[in-house]
Amino acid sequence: MQADLTMGNLASSLTFESEEAALIAELQAGSEEAFAWLIARYHQPIYSLLARAVQNRADAADLTQEVFVKIFRGVGSFHGESSLRTWIYRIALHEASNYRRWWTRHKHSEVPIEQEIGKSENGQPVLLKDMLVDPAESPYELAMHEEIKARVEAALSKVPEPFRSTIILRDLEGFVYEDVADIQGVNLGTVKSRLVRGRAALKAILMAPEQDEHFPVREGGAGFGISLGEEAQ
Repeated sequence: MQADLTMGNLASSLTFESEEAALIAELQAGSEEAFAWLIARYHQPIYSLLARAVQNRADAADLTQEVFVKIFRGVGSFHGESSLRTWIYRIALHEASNYRRWWTRHKHSEVPIEQEIGKSENGQPVLLKDMLVDPAESPYELAMHEEIKARVEAALSKVPEPFRSTIILRDLEGFVYEDVADIQGVNLGTVKSRLVRGRAALKAILMAPEQDEHFPVREGGAGFGISLGEEAQ
């Protein structure tokens, strides 16, 4: 029985690898059908990943488009050092990281969303945030109505990087440890350390009486025990 299972797993693996190799060949040959299939398959997962990583729906949508542009331009130099899925997620996280660095550099020029921009007809102040409300719900939001799931997502948004991305990749996207390490460019020990600390932070936030916006969870801060610089690299 064990031998049959092993042979079955091997056959499935070989089939998957051959199908992926064929897809990559089509992409590298410039097949519009293959690229359309790739977008249909990965658009929603990549958007969800980026929405969690950057915590801004509009920016996540823009970044998702940029990811697929990078995939289209870079697939010709993809030589199968990792799986196609791993390569795609690595590009997505790289774009999220670039976004966070850009946001940090330009944060001083942001306009407060609570800023008053005028008066209504009845003399009440009109705030910038009132003008930015989008009544339409995205597919992601439609899937987030369940109270428990929404609370977990809110708590997850307070877990700092790189712990949040590690939790997303391992626990939500289902990547194995080796693939998470490959995507993040670190070793297995670092992935496991980040996962333990990230899960502990998430649990602490969820168990808190109230989810405080200033909950003291930060990289290298109290509650983690070691700083990022002390992680195995």
